[in-house]
This record gives sequence, structure tokens and C-alpha cells, in this order.
Amino acid sequence: MAEIINLRQRRKAKARADKDERARDNRTRHGLSKSQKSQASRQNKLEHKRLEGKTLQTDDD
Repeated sequence: MAEIINLRQRRKAKARADKDERARDNRTRHGLSKSQKSQASRQNKLEHKRLEGKTLQTDDD
């Protein structure tokens, strides 16, 4: 005799598995490696320092 299954639970389990697979694909496609993140952070900090050095000082006193 066939095993009785709950279709609602099967649908939800399949939806979760599909969502996890899609998330894994997106992480590999759009994610950055640790070295790339640190390099981007260093570059951002350097650009921020350069920009701060070029701001005009005003005397409002």
C-alpha cells in the first residue's frame, strides 16, 4: 500500500528547497570574497580621507 503524505507539507518543503538553491546561486553570483570586501573597504576609507582633506573651511564665528 502507498504511504500517506501531507501535500501541504511536501509543497512547503519543496518551496524551501527551491528558495535555498536560488539563494545559494545568488550568493555565488553576486557575493564578494573576503579579500575583495577588505580591498573595497580600504579603497572607500582612502577616498573618504581624500575628500575630507579637500573640504572648504568656513569661519562662521
